[in-house]
Amino acid sequence: MAGILAWFWNERFWLPHNVTWADLKNTDEATFPQAEDLYLACPLAFCIFMIRLVFERFIARPCAMGLKIQANGPQKAQPNAILEKVFTAITKHPDEKRLEGLSKQLDWDVRTIQRWFRQRRNQEKPSTLARFCESMWRLTFYLYIFTYGVRFLKKTPWLWNTKECWYNYPYQPLTVDIHYYYILELSFYLSVLFSRFTDIKRKDFLIMFLHHVATISLIVFSYVNNMARVGTLVMCLHDAADILIEAAKMANYAKCQMLCNLLFAMFAILFISFRLGVYPIWILNTTLFESWEIVGPYPSWWVFNLLLLLLQLLHSFWSYLIVKTACRAISKGKVGRWNPLHVSKDDRSDIESSSDEDESFPSNQKHHTSSTNGTNKNGANKNGTNGYLTGASYPDEH
Repeated sequence: MAGILAWFWNERFWLPHNVTWADLKNTDEATFPQAEDLYLACPLAFCIFMIRLVFERFIARPCAMGLKIQANGPQKAQPNAILEKVFTAITKHPDEKRLEGLSKQLDWDVRTIQRWFRQRRNQEKPSTLARFCESMWRLTFYLYIFTYGVRFLKKTPWLWNTKECWYNYPYQPLTVDIHYYYILELSFYLSVLFSRFTDIKRKDFLIMFLHHVATISLIVFSYVNNMARVGTLVMCLHDAADILIEAAKMANYAKCQMLCNLLFAMFAILFISFRLGVYPIWILNTTLFESWEIVGPYPSWWVFNLLLLLLQLLHSFWSYLIVKTACRAISKGKVGRWNPLHVSKDDRSDIESSSDEDESFPSNQKHHTSSTNGTNKNGANKNGTNGYLTGASYPDEH
């Protein structure tokens, strides 16, 4: 284990030439970032998660109820013991062969069984109330941390001259403000990473998971090798647009259409200008070129910049989806009444609808009657185990 740790913390990887870990030990005159400082983020991540639960229960939920947002989720699938057993014990997405077997067993057509599974999957989706509470929590945190970052950074020289990020590097003392900013951001993103497995499931789960892993890696990398100054600029830049998208989603859930449109338009402008304009010109310019000129490259420098470039690729992908979403909304909606959050299920799912799109049965759908299942001539189940009617609507799965 000692050999593995010595290899991992190799000074020639983490630090510039002729700099050692001993040079960055804390002294009475100066404090420098230490890797063990980051251990504090793990228990704090758990605390933030618990604070979120309390916030959503006692603050966000009453606010949602005050806005007349109901806790009703998607329509529940009609009870059926056989299909429920398949759903819970075997698969939530039955293949064609299994569907045909269930069709023969229940005397239902395949289309009806497919709709039952789709509706049963939607049944596990959270209600609009739950989505509102999640967005309100994120809005509150992003607003707080962004406000803190701006108030802190406006007093620093590197906000106005990014070359200050590299002068006297890596012998730049760690201030209390930088330490607090880093630990809080890292704790939050750790809590978000863990809650990804319990929160609202979205189609971009893997992309967002990759985004959070890249973000956490950047925070850890920049702290350990004392690139904290440029790290604070990256964090503050990213928090700005997140405030607006969460506010837009809250307005969407509360059915405040015009406010939702306005906030989304502001978000799109800010996101694209910051992530495709300010980020490469301001951040990548200083990490790639100014740091090369003042400090010079070394192994962890390359890794750090590769992570920043990966983040830029994600920015480009999301900007494309945002523009695509806006264009579809304008083309499909009425002039002056388009809703950017009610467009395609294939677009970035953070830009999401508050309700699932309905899809009706075709009018010529086959009716089935079965004495074994207790169905009447209209296809309705007498004992509540079928209950499918031609022309009924079922939510599509996002």
